[in-house]
Amino acid sequence: MAQDDEIDPKTVDLAKLIACETYDVPSYNTVAFWLAGTEGADARKHFGLTEVKSPNFMLKQYRLARPIEVFGRTTSLIAFNSSGPMAVLDEADPHPLAKQLKIEPAIDVPAKFMGERVIAEKTESADGLTTQTRITLNVSTVTTHPGKTLAGCSYKIEVL
Repeated sequence: MAQDDEIDPKTVDLAKLIACETYDVPSYNTVAFWLAGTEGADARKHFGLTEVKSPNFMLKQYRLARPIEVFGRTTSLIAFNSSGPMAVLDEADPHPLAKQLKIEPAIDVPAKFMGERVIAEKTESADGLTTQTRITLNVSTVTTHPGKTLAGCSYKIEVL
């Protein structure tokens, strides 16, 4: 997606956004701000999202009106963390999905799995300011979601 174009969040495909396909950080930010902003009800209606209570205060969780397919799996539950969307999958073992997505674990102990694969990374300097853009595909488990694997994309821009 062209970085300089105005992004219409209504054109964003949630499954592709979750899978790190097609979109960039500005695209994700446009969707995130639409969901969190004053037009959040319109955004939820457009995407068919109903907020559900999350057992994890770091995840905002939504049930989808229609399931989506992502990573070759179907889900009706997605979550957003501070940097991106994730599919909440009914899989207790994250290893098959991590292997499929070529993700090496950073943490792999019985109570926790977490791994990522860098999709895009660049550092830019302009006007005395240096920023790092980083998009990663992530697979993890979290104790608040037993029997589930969370998988999705992280879209970050950081000022260095």
